[in-house]
Amino acid sequence: MSEQTFDIVILGAGSGGYAAALRASQLGFSVALVEKGKIGGTCLHIGCIPTKALLHSAEVADVTRESAKYGVTSTFGGIDIAAVTAYREGIVAGKFKGLVGHIKARGITVIEGEGRLVAANTVKVGEDTLVGKNVILATGSYSRSLPGLELGGRIIASEQALELDFVPKKVVVLGGGVIGVEFSSVWRSWGAEVTIIEALPHLVPNEDETISKQFERAFRRRGIQFKLGTRFQSVTQDENGVVVTLETGETVEAELLLVAVGRGPSTAGLGFEEVGVAMDRGFVLTNERLLTNIPGVYAVGDIVPGLQLAHRGFQQGIFVAEEIAGLNPIVIDDLNIPKVTYSDPEVASIGLSEVRAQEKYGADKVTSYDYNLAGNGKSHIIGTSGIVKVIRVNDGPVVGVHMIGARVGELIGEAQLVVNWEAYPEDIAPLLHAHPTQNEALGEAFMALAGKPLHV
Repeated sequence: MSEQTFDIVILGAGSGGYAAALRASQLGFSVALVEKGKIGGTCLHIGCIPTKALLHSAEVADVTRESAKYGVTSTFGGIDIAAVTAYREGIVAGKFKGLVGHIKARGITVIEGEGRLVAANTVKVGEDTLVGKNVILATGSYSRSLPGLELGGRIIASEQALELDFVPKKVVVLGGGVIGVEFSSVWRSWGAEVTIIEALPHLVPNEDETISKQFERAFRRRGIQFKLGTRFQSVTQDENGVVVTLETGETVEAELLLVAVGRGPSTAGLGFEEVGVAMDRGFVLTNERLLTNIPGVYAVGDIVPGLQLAHRGFQQGIFVAEEIAGLNPIVIDDLNIPKVTYSDPEVASIGLSEVRAQEKYGADKVTSYDYNLAGNGKSHIIGTSGIVKVIRVNDGPVVGVHMIGARVGELIGEAQLVVNWEAYPEDIAPLLHAHPTQNEALGEAFMALAGKPLHV
């Protein structure tokens, strides 16, 4: 049994935790980083990185099938799932090795094991006691299910979907949000039949309705089936597959059921409530500066109510380290955090949807413009359709940017700057966008809203 004292003790080494550790060490603090699994957490090992590796494999499969139209002779020979797995694991292993080396080089003390908060400034890990002048809670999230729907066998969550050693012939996906549509996209590219069940009226329901409708058309063209506005009722399984029953009485048969209904906060049994941390349905409550109701105890990432995105946790980790250092960092509201869905097609957005903008400013005070990617040279070259939708306050700033099409996630950086800096379209219109790039689509949209459209 030992007791060690640090300036900052961080419970969890996912995106939020390790970012806080790196920035805090950079600012001269002594740091203990506690992790029961592997540094990098969900994002690196079973989330963002490995799923995007699968999506790239899926993209290559689609391009190979269509290579003749680009003048390239090739034969699609199917999916070698063992090779896909090796590729995915290689990507993760490389990133993990680099991150571990970076943590070590910064002199951060890594404590392996499950930590538990036992006092406002104290974390226990096995027989070790870690005392921090400040504590950061960054314990991440887990795959949720529905009441009465137990995972197991042919009923799987995203973690099990990553580890499949075969390509299913037919899959039902419960949930049409980011996780559900990304796996649906992968499996369809690999040749599976996919049916998505979504209780809300649209796929990717948190996006602007214009984008959701275009997304549904794109998935329909790809042969991905979906049932919207209908709820899951029950499922049975045997050694051959699953039978999913909807509230309408309709049934859908498949090899697997992927449950993709969101993620819950990983806070149970970690001592937070016992110590007196204010909680709500498992989430840790904080003020806008990520301080809990207990002085010196902060929380970041998926356990804080709001968007559950790796880059949000990453930014919050940096924010808290700088807050402890007295640097008074800028608060970034969830509304102005970029979101990307990495399916085919991709969806990227930031800021207010058109409906929300109209609710906030008044329907007659808001103007939107949809630029069709059919007019963009680079989009035509790579064979993608889609739109860039920009929303502005009349005689005011851009308050929302929403995009759909291949690779549009790469355009969200400029959109983030425009929205967060409250730029007017007139500010952006004189600036150059390299030709030919998809980035020109943003330029065209800003020019149109500035009153000087070129290609309409």
